[in-house]
Amino acid sequence: MTPMPPPTTRTSTSPAADPPRRRLVIVVRADPVICGHSGEARNLAEVALTRGYDDVRIVTWPLDVLRAAGLPLKPLDSVMPYSDGITVERPLGIGDYKVPDGRYLAGLTGRLVELFTDGVPTVAMSLYLTPHATVVDDARRIAIGTGLPTVLTTIAEAVGSDITNVVRSCVETERWGAAAQLFSTYLANDRCVAVSEYTREIIIRAAAEIDAQQGTRFAPQCAERIGISYPAIDSSQYVDLAERDIDAALTRRGLRRDRYVLFLSRLSKAKGVGELISGFARSHSRHHVKLVIAGNGPEAVALRAQAGSSPGAEHIMFLDDVDDAEKPLLMAGSAAFVLPSKPRPEFVETFGIALVEKMLAGGGPVITCNTGGIPEAVGSHALMVPHGSPQAIAEAIDHAIGGMTQAELRRREAAARAYAMRFDRVNVFDNLFGSLAESLAA
Repeated sequence: MTPMPPPTTRTSTSPAADPPRRRLVIVVRADPVICGHSGEARNLAEVALTRGYDDVRIVTWPLDVLRAAGLPLKPLDSVMPYSDGITVERPLGIGDYKVPDGRYLAGLTGRLVELFTDGVPTVAMSLYLTPHATVVDDARRIAIGTGLPTVLTTIAEAVGSDITNVVRSCVETERWGAAAQLFSTYLANDRCVAVSEYTREIIIRAAAEIDAQQGTRFAPQCAERIGISYPAIDSSQYVDLAERDIDAALTRRGLRRDRYVLFLSRLSKAKGVGELISGFARSHSRHHVKLVIAGNGPEAVALRAQAGSSPGAEHIMFLDDVDDAEKPLLMAGSAAFVLPSKPRPEFVETFGIALVEKMLAGGGPVITCNTGGIPEAVGSHALMVPHGSPQAIAEAIDHAIGGMTQAELRRREAAARAYAMRFDRVNVFDNLFGSLAESLAA
């Protein structure tokens, strides 16, 4: 593994001999943030190198800003390096303490203006509308205003928290101007996409609420303009795993194949980890298997305390240092993978990237809830339980552990993997970027 660069550097091993012919810029909260969309940015960037983009840049935040925000972060030395040709940029803020958060937005915007005005045909994609789409929109307007050569196509991808965390609070507090800014910025892009049909629907519903309050017309524009682009996943990291590698990873953790139930995601209330711990304590299987909770997040301390006082506490283990290479191995070796996500005011699971990764990796069945966009991620290939129900989780764990024959488990595993392959990063990239080829021809 290669550590991530310090916040003041740019990272690229690409030769700088010839000027680039086509550029992709992705603006996102990138590694080391623990988030499926940071992985999505990496996957799109990697595929772009094979699709004629000879300059690929991920423009993101300084590491100290990510830490100060309280975002859950991977250990820096566990983050896999990017391929040659991908540059990670973390622009420093502009100005000093007298310009609070805006100085970092100024740093991002200024760097994008520089990239947009050198005459290289560029696609700029923002993951998360707030604030990344705003930064891209500002940079485009400024770049055009300079009169310098600007050949630019923009894509904005909306995720659920753009609505549940931003627009919802605008509606509830009647601060409609911020919501108008978000929708206007989103619709100003050449292409607008959402990470699932569920996400698209909640965007349109939220826009309709603003329209009803203020007489605007955002909802019909959203209905007409927004397409679907599912998160891009690198299936090669999860399929055809070597048995010896799986066994070695489990041995290092003191685990045995098919003798543990796995949760691997962010430790937040919306992920339903509290209900999972309670459900595991009620299950008959707790006498025979372990519960492994892998991840980090705002609920880590509270969940450890809950686990320590629950029946079967000696069979519950927490891991906060799982890296990208170990993750698929732990998934493949588990007897079941449980993500009992539930809707919360601040967050709704709009897809379920970890569930797709688990289906690609193989192993025991997925146990999850019919929440948000999860049904689009898993299709008919999961054991569904009601959200917020420890008893249902207990019953599903027991069914996964001892209620199916080996033949049925293998059949389910193969069907789940076949379904999940539709989210492979090459398929997603080509569906999203394929039609842009003519407009970007140099």
